[in-house]
Amino acid sequence: MNKLLFAILALGLTSKVSAQIWDFDGVKKLPGSVNTDLEESIPVLSKDNTNLYFIRSFDENNKGGKLDQDIWVSSRQTDGSYSNCENLGSLNTKYNNGIVAISQDGNSLYLLDTYEGKKDLVKGIAISKKKGDSWESPVRIDIPTLDIEGDYYGFHMSTDESTLLISYKGPGAIGEEDLYVSIKSISGWSAPINLGAEINTINFEMSPFLSSNKDTLYFSSNGHGGQGDADIFYAVRKDTSSWTSWNKPVNLGPKINSPKFDACFSYNGNSVYWASNKEAELSDIYTAMFIYPPNLVASCSAIDATKFEGSDGSIVATIDGGAPPYNYSWSNGAMDKDLINLVKGEYSLTITDSRGKTITTSCTVNEPAPLELPVITATTYKNVEFMHYFDYNKNKLSVDKGTLKKFVKSVEDQLNAGRPTITINVYSSASKVPTKTYETNEKLTQIRAENMKYDLSTYFESKDDFKGKVNVVIVSAIVDGPDYVEDAKSVKKYRPYQFVGLKTE
Repeated sequence: MNKLLFAILALGLTSKVSAQIWDFDGVKKLPGSVNTDLEESIPVLSKDNTNLYFIRSFDENNKGGKLDQDIWVSSRQTDGSYSNCENLGSLNTKYNNGIVAISQDGNSLYLLDTYEGKKDLVKGIAISKKKGDSWESPVRIDIPTLDIEGDYYGFHMSTDESTLLISYKGPGAIGEEDLYVSIKSISGWSAPINLGAEINTINFEMSPFLSSNKDTLYFSSNGHGGQGDADIFYAVRKDTSSWTSWNKPVNLGPKINSPKFDACFSYNGNSVYWASNKEAELSDIYTAMFIYPPNLVASCSAIDATKFEGSDGSIVATIDGGAPPYNYSWSNGAMDKDLINLVKGEYSLTITDSRGKTITTSCTVNEPAPLELPVITATTYKNVEFMHYFDYNKNKLSVDKGTLKKFVKSVEDQLNAGRPTITINVYSSASKVPTKTYETNEKLTQIRAENMKYDLSTYFESKDDFKGKVNVVIVSAIVDGPDYVEDAKSVKKYRPYQFVGLKTE
């Protein structure tokens, strides 16, 4: 850790930009109007982008002399240049001073609290209100149980001024310096809560910065690997109702980080600032422009099953934007991008990119209607039809019962009405569920057809009025339906293919 920094303060409030940084452009060290051969760090840009505040250490012109740190300010010009900086004398004392945050309206400054007379006796945060062209005396903000020991600590205030991040070695610390959060309510600020082991390591985590929608944390650490001494990372909250549930931290990469000490990251609009000692022993302030990743967009297209209650449907997903690689989570439990062997139904897909951003899309797989027998038209008499779906292994019906009795009665009525002859076509089917009773499904479907032919022929030939007038013909005896997959209890799946059908002509 860079021990040259007396106290690592938090970065200022930001504009309402909430997306995660994806890439950077125009990386450069700020000019000599800001940086010197001394220590510059903790850059905080004003809301209107006109003033850059930072702290300078080891300057003989500081209020407390060479071993003090003071707040300095430089005016940011419209052409991107910076004016010669000035010591912000009204808020500097002989102790270590620094700006923690600037409110959105620009009328409040959050400061390192060194205004109560004894250097580092009680470390904390204070607020100063603007009055005319000057700032009122800072007033301490009470954070219950906050007790900071040692020289290394920091703060960051959220955009809405309701969430305070703190870096210090506090209660239940995992490492040398951990990140904590305190939440403001009607009754005041809460005691600090450790952000958990996904963020904090046995080493140090410091200089926190929070996106304006509070879903992304930026911080510096030497405990998550990276380019060198301390690198800047970001992590996305898994659950915005929890401050201890985070996705794995991601390194901002070599455009920002170096083999040396990198910290104090902030952004305002598209302008990024941080501190690094990559070119010298003491740190300087750097800037860059960042590029947001394109929005995460997803869609899907479905191919329907080819048969009634079939299982050969499929879905193809299309993903654009975001930050690959992606993770896929389907409502049926699948984790692949595309799906095959699907039955009829609606399937939803949630895609998560490497930043933890998610998007959901859905598709519906349909299927054809149940199998229907061929339509046979008649010229003089209306043809009648009959269909019966068998239970497993069943094959015989009675012409004296149920709907088959009604079918036979319709045939008799037409013969009695003068129709000279009638042909009854028999269609039978067996599913692919194995049958031990009849050895093969082919044999079972043939038995169903032959039983029906025998019963009808015997019935009409036994009647003197109808003898020789009814011809019963087996048209088909097939095995059909989806392949059996050890799911004999799926009655609805196989029953449409276990039938005997009749049509007259």
